[in-house]
Amino acid sequence: MYFLTTVRFSLQTGRLSKNREWNRNDVQDMSLTRIAGTGSYLPSRVVGNTEVAHTLGLEESYIYRVSGIRTRHWSNDTEVCSALAEQAARQALEQAALLPTDIDTIVFSTTSPEMGKFPSTASLLQRRLGLKGPAAFDISASCSGFLYGLSMADSFIRSGRSERCLVVAAEIKSRYLDLENTSTAMLFGDGAGAAVVIKSQEPKLGIQVIQLFSDGNYADLVHIPAGGSREPMSAKTVQEKRHTLRLKGGRLFRVAVKQLSEALSELLASHHVTMEDVNHALFHQANSRILAKLADRLQIPPHCLFSVIEQTGNTSSASLPITLDFANRQGRLQAGDLLLLGTFGGGITWGGALIRWG
Repeated sequence: MYFLTTVRFSLQTGRLSKNREWNRNDVQDMSLTRIAGTGSYLPSRVVGNTEVAHTLGLEESYIYRVSGIRTRHWSNDTEVCSALAEQAARQALEQAALLPTDIDTIVFSTTSPEMGKFPSTASLLQRRLGLKGPAAFDISASCSGFLYGLSMADSFIRSGRSERCLVVAAEIKSRYLDLENTSTAMLFGDGAGAAVVIKSQEPKLGIQVIQLFSDGNYADLVHIPAGGSREPMSAKTVQEKRHTLRLKGGRLFRVAVKQLSEALSELLASHHVTMEDVNHALFHQANSRILAKLADRLQIPPHCLFSVIEQTGNTSSASLPITLDFANRQGRLQAGDLLLLGTFGGGITWGGALIRWG
């Protein structure tokens, strides 16, 4: 027996507390799904700390010391979100040895949509890929968006709703930055990451479990105040820069570390896995201090924690798939390796996953 999905929830606390476990005999077909291909794309414009420090009036060394970031990539004026996504998607499809026409569902994570509220950026990506018919939709779970999308793809395929899903996360956060705001301007970059998800032909290889969480009581820790139905765009909101990203860094740091470390510890324990069993830990690349704190709490060996924060900055929901693709294309991920994924972001949202690579 091996476990495929875990659902644990307490009505009193709102936290996961009790396992419900399935094995293959519970339903007709509970085959695992696997990631058959990954891809990523970063805009060509590289923005170093020298440029950012000058704008913010900071020392270049300070930015690296507090964030672990040396460079980030920002889109030029003509680049759009679906274009970044297309580059990452085509890479993932090529690695999976599939054509765009083989895809029957597109799940697109972004908090910087190309055309406001609609049409979805997933639909615009679909057009770029030359597709007609497959389901395509956006999700908004901030930096946890890719893991949310991966969970949807996993469920669609195991339920028989889909056979081959394309999960994409793309962000152009640079257009939502106040370049005089020290808490955000130094951190965020643009980019896209993608994964093709299909049914696994090997009984033990693939997505073992994904657990997702959210707590709207912390919604004010990272947000963009204006632009929605609560506070529509006006001359005043533009003048007050209320369409730019706001971040309460110190408090978000504490909440993120606590919630994610606890969730990942519980995930490992519920599946009878220790960090000694994990080959690679791949987390949302927010900043190096959060990664270091998580590594300390979870006792992750340095060789196990893979990071690209130094060269990409925080690319929001694109961060996790970009990190996954970098590790994959560097040949770090071998068949049978156990991957621990973790992410957190605005909402707040967070989640974890165990994947047996192959």
